[in-house]
This record gives sequence, C-alpha cells and structure tokens, in this order.
Amino acid sequence: MPTCLPLVRRRCHRCASGSFRPSGRFRVNANHKLLDVWLLLLCTACGETVKLTVLERVHVRSTSPGLLDRLHDNDPSLTAELIQDPALLRRNRVALDWSGAWRLDTGGTDHLDREVVDVSVRFAARIPVRPVRLIAEGCGLSRAETDRLAAEGRLVSAVRLNARVAGDFTFTLKR
Repeated sequence: MPTCLPLVRRRCHRCASGSFRPSGRFRVNANHKLLDVWLLLLCTACGETVKLTVLERVHVRSTSPGLLDRLHDNDPSLTAELIQDPALLRRNRVALDWSGAWRLDTGGTDHLDREVVDVSVRFAARIPVRPVRLIAEGCGLSRAETDRLAAEGRLVSAVRLNARVAGDFTFTLKR
C-alpha cells in the first residue's frame, strides 16, 4: 500500500535534477469558455515549479461542477488520483518513481513456518514492483534465496517473478 505520493521522474531545467514531487496544488485558467488545468510539481533539489497538463482547452460545461470545486480547493485526494492516472502520465511524457513510497503489509508471520504457503497479493494502488522483491521482503528471505527457490521450482506463480507488475497476483512457496 502507498505511504506517500510517488516522485515524478522528469529533468529540471534549472538544476538538472531528475525528480519532482507533487505540490498538491492546481492552476486553473479560464479563457472565455475554455479551461486549462495543470497540476503543479516542485523540483526536489531546487524547488523549481513545473506543470503537468490535466485538462487542455476543455469547454467549461463539459467539466463537472464537483471536479471544478475539487480543483479550486486543491483536493489532496484528487492529486493522488491524477498522479497515478496512466493517461495523464503518458500525455505529459513522465514516469513515477515509487521507491520509498510504499510499504508491505503481510498480516503477520504465522504463515511462514508452514511447508506449503499459498499467498494472494493485493495492491491498494497501482505500484509497479517486482514480485521477487515483495516475496523476499514479505517472507524474510534474501533476493538470492528467492531466485534460487524459483529456479528449483519451489516458488511458483502465474506472473513473471522478475518483471514489474502493478496488479494482484498469487504465488505458492514450498519450503
């Protein structure tokens, strides 16, 4: 589950830093009946402000009043929704850096002493992470030991364990 908002990977024009953090503020500009909306980001090194385009040249009547109120109020939950929107990230040509922005909740360690453990992993948000890393951290194993168990066939899953996934998956661990 996420612990904070992820960083946005993008080059800063002022200091050449590679990451920005969402400020939680929106800029709404109206030109007659057309709206432009940006999410403001701050450089993690120098504090330079850049904008991510949320809406561009959208007619005012096609935007819901509830959304406009949330934009004007700088709603933090709207920031969290928009920063994880794949369409917004693609349109602005940016990527997210989730390192340090999530935690693993295993629900206790009483299941680890069994011979065969069937585990279902559920994501609270679309956080891309390698299943090998989650399994190693959740089961108290090293990454090398997790790779060895997968090579021996004692760690089995329907998803590729070394590829990043952002959706729910299951795995079986045989000790």
